[in-house]
Amino acid sequence: MSAPTVNSFFLGNSSGVNFSIILSPIDEETGKLQLANCSGSNRAGDWNLDVTPGVNASKVTISLTRNLQLCLPNATDCCTTPLCVVETLQVLACRGSGLLAQLLIQAEIYANSSFAGNVSENATVIPDQVFHPLGSCPCDLTAGACDVRCCCDLECTPDLKQLFNESCFTGVFGGDVNPPFDQLCSSQSMEYTPDWFPFLCVQSSLNNTPFLGYFYHGSITTPRVPPFKIPLQSSPGKLFTGYRQGDPILTEENEYFTIPQQSMAGQCVGNAPVAYLQDFDVKCPTSLASYKEGLPHDVRINSGTGDFIQQSVTYTTVTDTGKFLTESESLHTAEVLCQNVTFAEHYTFLWKENSIERINVTVFLGRLCDGEILAQRFTVTFLSLKGTNATRVFENPGYQVGKPVRAANMNASDTFGSLNIWQPVGRGLCTSATRTPVLFGLDSHSGCILEVGINEDCSHLRGNVTEKLNSLLQATHVGKRDNSSHSDQNDWLEIIRLDPLGSDTNVSTGSLKGICPDIPANLNIRIIFADVGAVQGITQREILAVQISYSTITWQFQCGLICENSISFLPITSSVQFIKVPAQPPVPMTRYQLNYTEFDCNRNDVCWPQLFYPLTQFYTGEPYSQCLAKGLILAFLVLLAAIMSNPWFSKLW
Repeated sequence: MSAPTVNSFFLGNSSGVNFSIILSPIDEETGKLQLANCSGSNRAGDWNLDVTPGVNASKVTISLTRNLQLCLPNATDCCTTPLCVVETLQVLACRGSGLLAQLLIQAEIYANSSFAGNVSENATVIPDQVFHPLGSCPCDLTAGACDVRCCCDLECTPDLKQLFNESCFTGVFGGDVNPPFDQLCSSQSMEYTPDWFPFLCVQSSLNNTPFLGYFYHGSITTPRVPPFKIPLQSSPGKLFTGYRQGDPILTEENEYFTIPQQSMAGQCVGNAPVAYLQDFDVKCPTSLASYKEGLPHDVRINSGTGDFIQQSVTYTTVTDTGKFLTESESLHTAEVLCQNVTFAEHYTFLWKENSIERINVTVFLGRLCDGEILAQRFTVTFLSLKGTNATRVFENPGYQVGKPVRAANMNASDTFGSLNIWQPVGRGLCTSATRTPVLFGLDSHSGCILEVGINEDCSHLRGNVTEKLNSLLQATHVGKRDNSSHSDQNDWLEIIRLDPLGSDTNVSTGSLKGICPDIPANLNIRIIFADVGAVQGITQREILAVQISYSTITWQFQCGLICENSISFLPITSSVQFIKVPAQPPVPMTRYQLNYTEFDCNRNDVCWPQLFYPLTQFYTGEPYSQCLAKGLILAFLVLLAAIMSNPWFSKLW
């Protein structure tokens, strides 16, 4: 116990039970408890024992009767040390001479820190707090006693500080009246420490500090926080330089033009900027309670040449809401709250070179009621004015990461083709799964689940799986570049298809019921590409080859203890892998490079050819002209130092 009073309870009938207290029941020589003696009383030393009887329990109270004040000069009946009481008690419950229960108490009680002395009538001279704070330890409020949580109090002994060492007062009240200043070398309080700080910092004591105190009333310069805006990349009298692919589109107020988009975590972000020449199509689920309006359609857009374009908006009412409402909790009644909201927004940007010429917006409005979930759709499409009949002509001929891979079916009258992978929804069944195009540079792995019965024929199962996988590949060729023309056969590559089972493979028909070997359940798409150049600093990539193969598995019907005519599941998957290769084969090594490895930097710790690496063409950290200029300056300084260190140079002076 650490307080002067402690309570305990004796459970049971207390009639005829005598309670007593014993002081120091531990033998000082042996360190063991003394034998319990039921002949004690309800008082021992400075301790009292009180019992409050009850029906099925009795309350036992042990209290200390002595004074807990620290001793002042010439005072008695007080505590001479901060740790005032250190005693061991034993409470006994006896009926006659028989011991029923005993309680061991270890008491460590500290003296009270409240002041009980005489207050001096002398007035305290308070210094000017502008430069001299009131005392070096403002939390030291009690004279001659330790103030709890005041770690700068000199009256607090190390033992007392251990009780509240982790809860000390901070700031001015806790004694931090002279903090280290930012220019001090040992100070790390600056939020943004510059690189040159270790060379220009100050080595000084805290007595010689520029800190003027917390109460100094002077002119304070507050830092200006930049607003959430982008400075225009133009100077007075000069037009905006235009957009590049991936640049955020700006509004007339020089802010981002935002449309809800999907983040990397899969959630919809309402204030996502629209990037130039980057299409997207997203669906954001929302309810009537969480519905929010986006940017108003009267916002004018910066065209990229200093002009501002007004959006051309067309409003359409949605009659068939089944395409947008994905869930309905209850039927519509007269009491249900409904509201006209935006179901979809389709943005079409007509562009030419580095500027936007026109913006067409189609807004679909509908009625959303409370309890319904709306799949709100937002699409952005960039169309070039150089094309005819809305044919897309791209400024960058090569592929960009995230763009769909172009495909064509040369065996059909309509050469338009597609290269897709699975996009499962709901339960993940293949019957309800949708398809999503293969995006360049993004490796992916997806699949769906096919329901198979125990009596399924293996040959029929192989054909069914192969048919579903082939439905993802409605193409015979892929475009080498993103602007491949359908009229030019050289712009397309034929897809290399490997037989799912191989021409020399003997397919087993599966004699066991519920087991089918050689099921082509995995579709593998491998695309080989290379970097072939750059347009306006943007890397252009070209597809060199596309291969499609299948991986087979042995399917077995999964059932419990009893296999009935139930349904089992067969997962079929599709994966895409992009493989980057050099645009040109590497130069073969010479005989000298093969035999003499002394100058090979890849096989030695010391690389002599890289001694002047910053001056070579392989260094790309800075422009070559700057590297050459710095190298010449360094050579001049070395030559000057050599000349000045020569003895004959000193004779000239």
